[in-house]
Amino acid sequence: MKRVYQIAERKDNRTLTEYLARHGQLLLPMVDLIEQAQVAVDEFIEVLGRATLEAVLELSAAQVAGPRHQGQAGGAVRRHGSQPGSVCLCTQKVRVHKPRLRKKAGGVGGEVPVPAYEAMQTQGALRTKLGEILLSGVSTRKYERVVPEMATSCGISKSSVSRQFQAASAAKLQALCERRFEALDLLVIYLDGVRFGPHHVIGAIGVDAEGRKHVLGLREGATENAVVVKDLLSDLVARGVDPARPRLFVVDGSKALRAAIEAVFGSQHPVQRCRNHKVENVLGYLPEPLKDQVKATMKAAYRLPAEEGLQRLRAQARWLQSEHPDAARSLLEGLEETFTINRLGLPPKLRRCLATTNLIESSHSGVRLRTRRVTNWQGGGMALRWAAGAFLATEASFRRIDGYRDLWMLQAALEEAQQEDAEGKEVRVA
Repeated sequence: MKRVYQIAERKDNRTLTEYLARHGQLLLPMVDLIEQAQVAVDEFIEVLGRATLEAVLELSAAQVAGPRHQGQAGGAVRRHGSQPGSVCLCTQKVRVHKPRLRKKAGGVGGEVPVPAYEAMQTQGALRTKLGEILLSGVSTRKYERVVPEMATSCGISKSSVSRQFQAASAAKLQALCERRFEALDLLVIYLDGVRFGPHHVIGAIGVDAEGRKHVLGLREGATENAVVVKDLLSDLVARGVDPARPRLFVVDGSKALRAAIEAVFGSQHPVQRCRNHKVENVLGYLPEPLKDQVKATMKAAYRLPAEEGLQRLRAQARWLQSEHPDAARSLLEGLEETFTINRLGLPPKLRRCLATTNLIESSHSGVRLRTRRVTNWQGGGMALRWAAGAFLATEASFRRIDGYRDLWMLQAALEEAQQEDAEGKEVRVA
């Protein structure tokens, strides 16, 4: 007979509490033991919890085979004693004794499942909780130390924890890869890479018109790999990111990133190169005595209007050219795109947020924190799954960007630049 089960939510706990208080005569001996400090509360919960699980299994079996009746033959489905089993909680498995049911005819296929026991076999909640625990920095070897110790608990081995997390993280990666973006008005897209041992993962984070951040997608590969970057951006377009919508891209300075943006979205979208990456690249070619001076010059120039700042840094490059040509070359490479936000006329607070890839790099910090216990990266697929789980866990604590109230100015500047570009093309065609 088909049964309809009602799902009890956490908010229903009060109703259950009131019922047990009214009909809890059987609990009175346990209350006395607790009050006399002869039984710890966790022991009481353990005993009562396991007994409740087994009572639920008994009720479920009765709905299939009827109640126990001594000496009666039974119907088409009969009781056949009991047997040990286990049910899944959110952090572990618990041993129980479950009723055994068999068809009257017996034979192969004669076993009849207990509906409640079958429902308790789902491991979705266990996988979710395992993912949260491992992403908080607990290694698979130390998992048993963070779950409650219960005499009736089944041990969860390191390999079992790994398998459960692999399934959970694969589900998170799939969910991330299936996100749709038609409803998001993305004004800014940040692109940068993060390393997991020997493996690289490229991440994309978008900022909408209200300043909220969203994890858009991931790809295994380095930012220097134009094919991988183009594949990531093409996937974003396929999932609803409108390539015609004017927006700002903030990148680390990789030529492959710049080429992929132009190939997928077109040349009409402004690109801001990360100033921190530019400063670090230039300083890498200089001796220690010169680093502070050049760094101060570059940071001061970035606070000036675009043309004036460019003139100062080109003069700096000419000064470096004779004794440090590599530093001069690094300074001049892509220099114009480090002043993109200056040309857009944005206020200082918003410019500070858009001048670097710090926004996505701070997300990377959260990702590294959650994956710091992993020492044996077994392929790029593993890195991609961990990255997806860690990025989504970090996304839960995202706040709106600094200067989000001024994003309307960025939107207006982008639309104006797009209109001027379109008018310029019309004049050239004419």
